[in-house]
This record gives sequence, C-alpha cells and structure tokens, in this order.
Amino acid sequence: MRKLSAVKGMNDIFPPESAQWEWFEQHVRDVMGQYAYGAIRTPIVEHTQLFVKGTGETTDIVEKEMYSFEDRLNGEHLTLRPENTPGVVRAAIEHNLTYDGGKRLYYIGPMFRHERPQRGRYRQFYQVGAEALGFAGAEVDAELIVLASQLLERIGLPGVRVELNSLGLPAERQQHRVALIRHFEQHADLLDADAQRRLHSNPLRILDTKNPAMQEMVAQAPQLLGFLGEQSLKHFETVQALLSACGVPWSINPRAVRGLDYYSHTVFEFVTDELGAQGTLCGGGRYDGLFEVLGGKPTPAVGWGLGIERVLELLRVRGLAAAAPVPDAYAVIPDAELLPVAFQTVLALRRAGVRVQMHAGTQAGAGSMKSQFKRADSSGARYALVFGQQEVQQGTVIIKSLRDGAGAQELRSLTGVADWAATLQSPT
Repeated sequence: MRKLSAVKGMNDIFPPESAQWEWFEQHVRDVMGQYAYGAIRTPIVEHTQLFVKGTGETTDIVEKEMYSFEDRLNGEHLTLRPENTPGVVRAAIEHNLTYDGGKRLYYIGPMFRHERPQRGRYRQFYQVGAEALGFAGAEVDAELIVLASQLLERIGLPGVRVELNSLGLPAERQQHRVALIRHFEQHADLLDADAQRRLHSNPLRILDTKNPAMQEMVAQAPQLLGFLGEQSLKHFETVQALLSACGVPWSINPRAVRGLDYYSHTVFEFVTDELGAQGTLCGGGRYDGLFEVLGGKPTPAVGWGLGIERVLELLRVRGLAAAAPVPDAYAVIPDAELLPVAFQTVLALRRAGVRVQMHAGTQAGAGSMKSQFKRADSSGARYALVFGQQEVQQGTVIIKSLRDGAGAQELRSLTGVADWAATLQSPT
C-alpha cells in the first residue's frame, strides 16, 4: 500500500512545536479572562448557506475557497467553516444568547480554506477569535483592539502596527459605491479580470487588490472617509481617542476594507512587515447588520480573528519562541522487579506537581544504566531518579543532578519524596 500523507496544506503539529501552541493558547485564555470573555465552541461543519449569506456571496472565501460538500445521507449542503463569526452569530440567534444583555465570547479552533499553501497561509489554519455581541458603543470596538494589542504585547510582540478605517453606515457606503464605480469605469483599461468581475457586484473589494499595475489608479479612488456622516465620524473618532488614551499607536488606512461583506463602521488590522505577503496577524471590525442577515433581531456586534500560525511564525522570526517544557526528573529503572516501587514513587511525585518521565522498556530488558542515563540527559530533565536494587531494598532512591552541579546526588526516602518535591517546586 502506498504510504499515506497529510492533505496538502494541512499540517501535523507535534512536540516540541505543540508546546508553543499550548503556551500561546494559555496566554489567550488568561487575557480573555481579564476582559471577562467566555469561551464558545461551535461546530466545524455548518450549512453552506450560513457562509453564503453571512460571509458574502461575492467574497473570495465563498466564491473560491470553501470546502463544501453534499451530505450523502440526507442531501444537505455543508461546509467546513472558513471563518467562525457567522457560526458564533448563528449560535447566538439559535440559542437566544443575548436575550439578557450583551455577551463577550472567544474561541480557538481550526478553519478551512482551499488556498495555495505558502508561508503563513494554509488550507487548515487555526484562529483565535473574540466577539462582543449586543454592544453598540465605540468603546467596545476600542476594547477589542486594546485586548488584541495586550495579547500580542504579553507574548513578546509589541509594536505590531494597528491600521484603522471606517466603512460607515449602509447609506454612506452606497454613496461611496456609486463614486467608486464611476472612478473605476473611467479607468476600465487598467482593471484586471478579477476587478472587472467585481466592478458592479462588490467594487469595494477592488481597493484591496494586490495587482501592482492597479495600485496607482486605486490610490486615486475616492475614499469612504469622505462620505461619512456626523454619527459615523463621531464613532470613529471615539475609537481613535480611546486607543490613544490606552497608549495603543494607530494609523488610518483608507484602503483597509477587510475581505468580508458584513462589516460596518470600524474595521482594523494588526500588520507586520516581517512576514512578507502574509503580514496581517489579526483583523476585524463591527458587523451590526449580520444578525438580521442571518435571520435574527437587529443586534450590534464587533469582533476579530487572529491567525495562530502567523503569530508563532513572527515569534520565530524575532527569536522569541518559548522554550518547550521538559521533565523535572527522569526515572532510571535498571531492573523490571523494581517497577512496582518505581511506579508508586513516581505517582507520588506527579501528584506533588513534579513532571517525571519514566524509562520505557525495562520490562522487555531494554536499556542499560548507561543508555538510560543518556536518555535522561537528552530528555532535558534536571534530575535522574535512580531506583537501584540496593537503594530500593533500603527504602530509598538516588536523586542525581543532571544540570547544575551535574553529578551531585543524594539519597531520599521513598516515602518522603514529597518533601523533595516541595524543595524542587519552591523558587531558588
């Protein structure tokens, strides 16, 4: 049989790399807890129409990138989620989550898009998302941006620039849309095939083009900021003022429109130049109309999604990847007859909070003392617990240092290992 491999663009993650993910995810949970955001878990598979209606029929995601299929048992059209905001809103509507007021929610999980795999862009990728449902004020927009900024700062990534824009209200976008179409029609000879296709269906997306031949013409296009009314301007100015008050540097990017149709008012991105083309670490904005689009009551909402792979890649680029955890101790067991005693002792240590790795293969006769010590050293453990025949008969175990003061050792009572565990756990 031909050797099977992972699907292209869908990656295995295993130690020690997986430790980086767990380290980051724990920081996410800690920061979300500080802001009173609770975890939500939604299905990976949703009805296709959720994303067609919610994400937008003319977006790249829906047109080109979704993994969709027909359930062969009942004929339902289903899709692996390419993003999770529509799923969160669907869950909120279905379970009436905002009946007693707003909800602050976050999630961590895989998303799926059929794209060309490259650095920082995979077909299965992982996102952290934060969604504030039922809150209309600009202060919540600012809170979410500050939350993302604090998360990046906490893991050692300060200075990622924040780019802001406002998409205003639907009527303002409609006026801007008319002006955009007029501008692009006047330069129709410069439009590529994708822009020509979007000209009348979604001209705002043309502003996000990566085509070098169109950059100058797009830069001259009318800006949506010039069409904002007093209410939208006040909302946007409040966000800016609150970010400045919190010491979060920002700049306005009038071309930041995001790739999703449901945004209104504030949109934002956290961007770095250190990852090449995939430099957007986090992006989001306000989506007050999405609840109605998906069949719910009018409900204001704002949120963002952050790419875990890109954040971890930026940590590597900056040389800031967290050290993988290693065991505190490695159990060296030269004789299979000593396994019951070793198991009992190691269990007591683990219950006391000590990370212990046991040598495997003793029962099968594998592993001389020399090879076991070699494995103990390569494990990164600070100590070796040596269960020698003579020591065990005397009710003791040898604790040998493998790092600081390597070679130093002491005898400890088998029944008193918790005392040693307490000294190990205490700060030096």
